[in-house]
Amino acid sequence: MTFSEKLKHAWQDTDSLLMVGLDPDMGRLPSKLASTPDGLFVFCRDIIDATAPYVCGFKPQIAYFSAVGAEPVLHRLCQYIRKEYPDLVLMLDAKRGDIGATAQQYAIEAFDRYQADAVTINPYMGLDSAQPYLDRGDKGVIVLCRTSNPGGSDLQALSIDGVPLYLTVAEMVAKRWNQHGQCGLVVGATYPEELARVRQCVGDQMPLLVPGIGAQGGDILATCQAGCNSNGSGMMINSSRAILYASSGHDWAQASAHAAQATRDAINLARRQSVD
Repeated sequence: MTFSEKLKHAWQDTDSLLMVGLDPDMGRLPSKLASTPDGLFVFCRDIIDATAPYVCGFKPQIAYFSAVGAEPVLHRLCQYIRKEYPDLVLMLDAKRGDIGATAQQYAIEAFDRYQADAVTINPYMGLDSAQPYLDRGDKGVIVLCRTSNPGGSDLQALSIDGVPLYLTVAEMVAKRWNQHGQCGLVVGATYPEELARVRQCVGDQMPLLVPGIGAQGGDILATCQAGCNSNGSGMMINSSRAILYASSGHDWAQASAHAAQATRDAINLARRQSVD
């Protein structure tokens, strides 16, 4: 099954556009886990189990694991997700971008070592740096386009013949890179007008990974109105900190489940309103 097929099934089967980002900060783990050798794995595993009924997938951020030498934990978690929740999307958030030979190794890392369904990449170095990912015809390649951080405007809003760079990227990916139909774009919920322009540019079929709700303050209704396709779908709306750290007490896993359910329900209400 290709990434796009798996994502469509996940949207339908779970009735959810929510993706949970696994960005585990060791300084914010519950105290009973922070001091244990397996605490990082247990925290993420229990978050996965608690939130799985409400999501279309999980997005582990590699930096939070590699910064503390915990790549083996990330590997275990990816195996766990694929075994216990094989119908949910597993996306590695790596934002890789390097020359072809190095990109080939990064593609092996994402798709062979971690067996991710999709990976995020940076388009700045052009097609040859993306080609090793694109050559994996069944895997998702999610390209940074209009990111949710304030500094994204430094380059992404630059005008090229009257067209902002982020729209140039969107058109390039849609028309030139998406030969296998497995590409997507990262577009932040913090910029709903730009999100709407990207959706208009790429049409209904391309999925959008949308960070920026929750802790970053993106508005769910505005996001759905701007980014949903004509079927009220088409997005993976990511939330990380607001779900991971919904509670710092003994009820942290239960609190994350409640936060995920509430976020999913808010998204579903907004997506229905967006197509009415």
